[in-house]
Amino acid sequence: MHLFYCDESNLESRPGDFFVYGGLVIRGGAASALSKRIEAIRRGAGIDKSFQLKFNPGPDHLSHQNFIDLKQSVLEAAAGCGATLITSFISHDIARNPNEARRNEINRVCYNFDQLLERENECGLVLLDRFDDRQIDSHLREKFSIGVTGLPHARELRLNNILGFHYSAMGQAHFASVVDIVIGSVRFALNVHCRGNTKLSDSAQNLLSLIAPLYERDQSGEIAETSLFFSPKSIRVPRYRQQYASLKKFLGESGINAHQSITA
Repeated sequence: MHLFYCDESNLESRPGDFFVYGGLVIRGGAASALSKRIEAIRRGAGIDKSFQLKFNPGPDHLSHQNFIDLKQSVLEAAAGCGATLITSFISHDIARNPNEARRNEINRVCYNFDQLLERENECGLVLLDRFDDRQIDSHLREKFSIGVTGLPHARELRLNNILGFHYSAMGQAHFASVVDIVIGSVRFALNVHCRGNTKLSDSAQNLLSLIAPLYERDQSGEIAETSLFFSPKSIRVPRYRQQYASLKKFLGESGINAHQSITA
């Protein structure tokens, strides 16, 4: 049984930024080991048992550098336990509204998780971070009972390998902390690039180099579309296409070489 903990970042619509939705696949055989490693990291840093560990803010007693080191340890623990990252990025210049973008990208990452389960002959559960959206309950019921709808090659596609869709919350499992730190790190790096904050370029590239081992490679050695996707598949407006191409190049410079082509 694989667990797929999902989260989003950059929900606020801001021109030039990318909405990030993704999740971390934690394989059943490694789940206990990863949870124990996060517990050991917390204990070694003297973090109170009730503190909810996230990308930000950090515990008051840790210096800025010590908190950076702690998050690096969490990213390394996830990679060391064989976790796989599945993400989808869509520009706020293209997305109609944040809630619709989130529902669409939930579709995409759940489909990609189901494909991973199919390849590994496994089953899994999807656990989404709680958020406010009146349509999300019915959306998840549809994911379970019907699957993904509106695909170009099929009206409906059942996600046969996913046994359930549930909510998770910070503090209910160490995995929620891990995915928040992973997705938060992705957001930080993307914003550094998209906002031209060159002073933080080294920090962004360091984070991306830690995230890179979490992505799944295809036969070419590049990161598979089922692990990193630029949404939508086709980008007709030239200035938006350039925006995506620039992001892809930036990620590649830090070892995240996406297989997907940026096309019209």
